[in-house]
Amino acid sequence: PVGSFPANGYGLHDMAGNVWQWTTDWYQEHRRIESPCCTMENPRGGEREASFDPLTPDIKIPRKVTKGGSFLCAPSYCRRYRPAARMAQPVDTSTCHLGFRCIARPS
Repeated sequence: PVGSFPANGYGLHDMAGNVWQWTTDWYQEHRRIESPCCTMENPRGGEREASFDPLTPDIKIPRKVTKGGSFLCAPSYCRRYRPAARMAQPVDTSTCHLGFRCIARPS
């Protein structure tokens, strides 16, 4: 149940599990991003025009970065469960196990 475990070091509860979380970043492979990790400035992801799946070049549906894991995950299905894991998700996806995350950045 929600709130069953103590808050993390930032005072936040329930930051992992239940749904994949949309981010604002366009997906690109790590090797194609100039500074893929631990940057303080956006963009952290790629460009919209480069966010397509290279395995399906004829399908031009851009992809956003999703993070986390969902209640539908199983060891035989999902690739990752870590909150920091990045996966590509087409922007036209409509499923019950996608949500969003809210963040705050210092000004």
